[in-house]
Order: sequence, then structure tokens, then C-alpha cells
Amino acid sequence: MAHSDYLFTFNSWSAVEDNQRRQMTSEIEKMDPDRLLNTSVDDLAGYFAEKFQIEVAKVDEENLVVDQREKDIDVSRDPLRYISDRTRPFYITGSEIEVEIPFTGEADTLMVQPSTFTLNPPRASIRGNKIIFSIVGTNLEATQVKSEIDGTVKNIQTYLSNLRINFSGLNSQLFGEARRIIEARRNKLLSNRNTVAALGFKMKERPNVPKTYLPAEIRKKITPVMPKASSAPFRPEPVLGQMDYDHILGIMQGMAQVMELSPSAFHDVNEEALRSHFLVQLNGHYQGQATGETFNYEGKTDILIRSEGRNIFIAECKVWSGPKKLAETIDQLLGYSSWRDTKTAVVVFNRNRDFSRVLTAIPDSVRGHPQYKRDMPGSTETVFRYVFANRDDPNRELYLTVMAFDVPTSQI
Repeated sequence: MAHSDYLFTFNSWSAVEDNQRRQMTSEIEKMDPDRLLNTSVDDLAGYFAEKFQIEVAKVDEENLVVDQREKDIDVSRDPLRYISDRTRPFYITGSEIEVEIPFTGEADTLMVQPSTFTLNPPRASIRGNKIIFSIVGTNLEATQVKSEIDGTVKNIQTYLSNLRINFSGLNSQLFGEARRIIEARRNKLLSNRNTVAALGFKMKERPNVPKTYLPAEIRKKITPVMPKASSAPFRPEPVLGQMDYDHILGIMQGMAQVMELSPSAFHDVNEEALRSHFLVQLNGHYQGQATGETFNYEGKTDILIRSEGRNIFIAECKVWSGPKKLAETIDQLLGYSSWRDTKTAVVVFNRNRDFSRVLTAIPDSVRGHPQYKRDMPGSTETVFRYVFANRDDPNRELYLTVMAFDVPTSQI
């Protein structure tokens, strides 16, 4: 830095950017392995992205203040003044106008040189959350002082604007970069611990099962995946794989479509009877492992699939009676879900005439739930996929799919 009272001259923006990336990578690599494995990847990536993003300072021009005081000014080098001996200082009384401009954001950004800069950076100093600069003279005039203040403030704003352009790219990339680094380290840790082989188990599907209600591709083996999070020391737990989750949802969707196409057969059927039709299909594929009204954690859930003594899928079936009831159903489902349950569903049957209104109301109702975290890819016009936080452990994530079906009242 050539002068201690020049702004935007200490570090280049590219050096600061590189330093942020290196520090973030270093922190992730040094993080306790169990803590990293037990934390939601997206939550952890969000934490690091927020921690290492740079908030460029923002000047508050409206609260700019000035102060005036007398000041002894050395005029020995002023060529317009007659001074007999210019080898020594010669002081006369003049004025100093001190300008204070408050700012928010990171003070260090006021010392970073953007990629676009001039050879005349603003001359000022930083004191707390204020930028300080002075105008000194023996015969100061108001118009001159105002012009110098406006020029300095404009110069500061130009530099800050250039910095925001530089750092906007960094801030927008940090989440994805953090996620990539976290995933790479997770994969390395899991590989080192040989967890893939230790987690294998499958669900048996009956041979020669009728394909009436199945999607085109049938998954015959449950592929275990690592649980998303836990506050306890990391112990891998097998959970329902995504493809198998989709398979189970496909069976249920196929059954619901039969109900939609045969309203006369189902218009007087209550929730319990509707659930039984799903259980028949699920047990036909998973050898009696799907049960209804099964005690699980705190209550009874409509549909529960267990494998080798573990709950791997739970669902609730409800006739649509408004957004409030859907929110209550989600609460009920979360109450049934223990720490290791990660795949859930709500099946909504509409017996009203305005099915479009129901489909519009579902996303707003789900996203307004306090445990909602984010949307998941794969949603359709009538199927909505989300990620929720476990009620007792915010680091533990579970998948919630809401499937809506129109089962109109028979006209016969």
C-alpha cells in the first residue's frame, strides 16, 4: 500500500477471491469426519457459502456529516506566497473540514482493489464503521468544499460498484463449490470405512406378480443409501433407495389411477377401505411387508413398509378437506417418523369438483410448514416432491411426496 490513507489499494480482488476459496476448502477438509457425515450436505454447503461470501461495503450518503476546526497549515511550499526561508515549515491558521460517512458491510472490502481502477483512488481512512477524509485550506469556500466532497464520495461509490461486479461471481458460486468439496470428502470417508458393503440388504419381490399397476421398469432390489444426517456419532443406517422409493410410489399411483378411471366402484369407499387397496398391491410385490395402521414411533400410520425389522417407508391417505387439513396430516406424518425414516408420502383423494383449485393449494400449504426445507426435482402436475427436516433433528432430512388424485362421485 503506497499510502496508509488511500482506499482500495491493499489487495487485489482476485487475491481475496482465491484466499476465500482456499480457506473454505481448508475448513471443509479439516472438519471432524463424524460431524461432516452427520450433517445435511445442503445445510452444510449453505453454511460455508454464507460464511465465505463477501459483502461489499455500502456507503450511507444520507447520514454524511461534516465538522470544521482551525488547523495550522504549512505553506512553505506554496509558490504563490512570499516566504524568505523555504527550508523550514511556515505555518498560518487555516481550516480543516472533516467528513464522516457511515457504511455497512465488511470494512476490509474498502481496501480491496477491483479489476477496474484508476491511478487516483479515494484518499481517506477507516475508523470503525465510518470513512473519514478531510479538506484543508487557508481560504476554503463552500462551493469548493462541496465539490471536493461530492467528487470523493462519487469516486468511492464507483470503486464499490466495480467490486460488487467482481465479487458477485464468487458469492454465486460458493454454494455449489462447497457442496462439491463436501460430497467429495464424504465419498472418500465412506469409501475408507467400507460402508457400502456393510449396508447391503434387499427387499424380496414375488415372482410372476401381475403387472397391472406397475410402471414399465420394475426395481427388484432395495439399494441402500447413507442417511442424510444425525446428531449422534455417525453410524451408517440403511434407508430406502431413491429408485425403490419411486417404485413404491409408482405402485400407489397406478392403483390411484384405477380409482380415477372407475369412480362408480370407489365413490362410497372411505379412507380405510381406500388404504386397503394400496396395501393389497404393495404386499403383492413385497411379500407381506406392507401393513396398515401399524404403530410407529408416536402413533399409527396408514401405510408402513418394513424390511428386516426396519421401517423404510411410511405414508398417509387422506380425502382432501382443505390446506389446513393437509398441514395437519404432514404434522401427523412427521410425528410417526422416527430418526431413521427418510421416505414418506401423503396420498390426497379429491372428491370435490374443482380439482385444479386443490392442485394450486397443495404447494403453498406444504411450503408454509415450519419443517419444509426445499422442493425436489421430479414434481409433476399432480405429484409434488419436497425435502423436510426431521422434527427432532434439523440435520436429519426426510423426503415427502404428495400425490393428488381426483376420484369423482359416480353419476350412476
